[in-house]
Formats: sequence, C-alpha cells, structure tokens
Amino acid sequence: MSIWKRPGQDTFSYDFTVRGHRYSGNTGATSRREAERTEARLKDEARAEARARAGQPARGLRIAAAVSRYWLEAGQHHANADSTLHDIAWLERHFGKNRLLASLTNQDVSAMVAARRADGVSPATVNRTATARLRAIITRARDAWDEPVPRIAWKNHLLRERQEVLRELSAEEETALFARLAPGYAELVRFSMLSGCRMAECLGLEWRLIDWHGGYIVITGKGDKTRHVPLSDALRALLWPLPRAHARVFTHRIRRGSIHHKRGDIAPVEEEALNSHFARVCKKAGVIGFRFHDLRHTFATRFLRATGDMRALQLILGHSSIETTMRYAHVTAADAKRRMDAMSATKIPTNIPTGDRDEAATVSKD
Repeated sequence: MSIWKRPGQDTFSYDFTVRGHRYSGNTGATSRREAERTEARLKDEARAEARARAGQPARGLRIAAAVSRYWLEAGQHHANADSTLHDIAWLERHFGKNRLLASLTNQDVSAMVAARRADGVSPATVNRTATARLRAIITRARDAWDEPVPRIAWKNHLLRERQEVLRELSAEEETALFARLAPGYAELVRFSMLSGCRMAECLGLEWRLIDWHGGYIVITGKGDKTRHVPLSDALRALLWPLPRAHARVFTHRIRRGSIHHKRGDIAPVEEEALNSHFARVCKKAGVIGFRFHDLRHTFATRFLRATGDMRALQLILGHSSIETTMRYAHVTAADAKRRMDAMSATKIPTNIPTGDRDEAATVSKD
C-alpha cells in the first residue's frame, strides 16, 4: 500500500517506485481521496522525469494528474467544493485516468456532452458540471502550469439553456398551499416568501443570526457572500413565537422514530424531507409547476410591485449585479400597462363647449 498515515500524523504519506527510483514523502492531505490524487500527480511527474532522463519526449499531463492538481489548487477552495469534486471525478471516469489532456479533441468534448445529457440532466447542468469544468481545467493547465493543451471551440459545445420562468404564487394558490403544509414546514415556506431567501439559506438559519434590536437577519448565500435582510414586522411576527429547541430556527416534531430520533423529538428541517413534503403538498393543493425557488420569485415580484425600488430588491436578494435583479422589471412594466389600459378604457370627452373654443381661438390670434 503506497498511501498510509504514519503514527501520530493527521496527513497521509506516500511511497512508490518509478523505473528503479524511489519517491516518498508527505502528501499534506488529510483525506484518502485527496492523498490518492496527490500521489497520482506525483507519479505522473516522476514518470515524466524518467522519460526525460531516458531522452524520451514528454507526453504531457494525464487526466488523473490534471484533475488532482486542479482540485488541490482551485477546486477544494470553491464555495460548492463538494459539487466541484463530484464533477471532476465524473470527468476523470469519462475520459479515463491515463488519457492525455492534450489529446482531447472537439469530437471528444461533443461525446462528453452527449454522455452527460444521457444522464437526464438539463442543458444548464451539462454546461455547468461538464463543459465549464473541463474548460476550467484546460485553461489552468495552459495558463498556470504551462502544459500543452488542446484547442477546443467551446462555444460550439455549449447547449442552449431554457430561460427561467419567473413563477409567482397567486393568492388562491397561496391559500390552498398553506392549508396543507405541516407545522414546521409551513413557517419555513412562509419565511422564504416573506424574505426572498433560498432554500439552503432558510434551512441553515440559526437564532444567533437574528438581530432583534438591530432589525435585521444575517444571511450567508451563494459564494459565501453575507447580506443583511431587514427584519420586517411580518418576519418578526413569524419568527418570534417559534420554539428555541435547537440552534437552527426551523424545526419540526418527529412523527416516526428512527435510529437518530425517537418519535416526538424536535429536529431541524432537512433538505430531502422539505423537498419531498413541498412537492407532495403542491400536488394536493393543485399548485402546478411551482418549485420552492419560486417562493423567492414570489417575494421579488410582490416587493417590486409594492415599492418599485429595484436597488433595495437587489440588496435584499443579494444579487451582485443589478442586471440580475432586472429580470423582475416585467412586474412594473406589466402593472404600468394595466394602468394605461385602464386609463384608455375611460371615455374622454370630445365635445368642447363653444365658448372654450372661441376663447382658445382668441388666445391663438393674440
């Protein structure tokens, strides 16, 4: 076994031989997976050195080594590091560990896109998890590692993404939905609709992040960006009566016991259970084509309709660019059109009294 932990150490060591030369040391990795990737990269470098000593031309970086190096230098530091690791592991399995990075062609990338689509994921997911990931690895190999890389026409491999439909919950749908939501889940759903927070932001909300005196809630969203959501009167009325049985705000009472909880225990709401319950309740309530994320859209459209303040909405939602918030501009535009149509429907008098016309004519002559 070439990867192991020495007594008293938290990191893995390596020890392998390439063409009679022994290489050993510390990977600096605390997990076996990271250590194995480090070892793969070191072996690749050792083989390249061996070929150079033998006067053989270098053959470039292999997929396994490229993926490992990308993870160590960039991927593990991403806010969504788990997703990055999953994506690059898929790329490694698809192309094979020993495939040379420089040998990839446009045909290979096309085949990769087709294989990812066969998994039944959306075009946007294919673009993000496969094409963009591979492009990031190849770009880093070229710019940071001075490795030979293939010339890929990336724009030809990006799939057309369907524009997101901004779905708003109607008043009738809202009544039907909340009539069926279970305790614990109902408060969480209402919170999202009153604050514009994403599912992960709702699930991770802790009591310590609510400043009752300052009047705001500290939310950490995408990219670990922190923003302050105002603690409106409606949010205060929703949150204040909730039980403080857990560090996390949104909890529910266990209805069926498990190895982790017994029946009647108070436990935080978890993502899988929330997704399942929300989908089931929407179906029973007849709320068609509505996702949890549409609660955020509902908040945004209602806020903009009530205030017209695009800048304030940007800050509440945590958008880094006002252009992203401008997706909701259709709300004010649609409302303006309805008002104009209503005004046009009002009969405008056309018979002006003779005296007024004579007076107007006199003024005109003067």
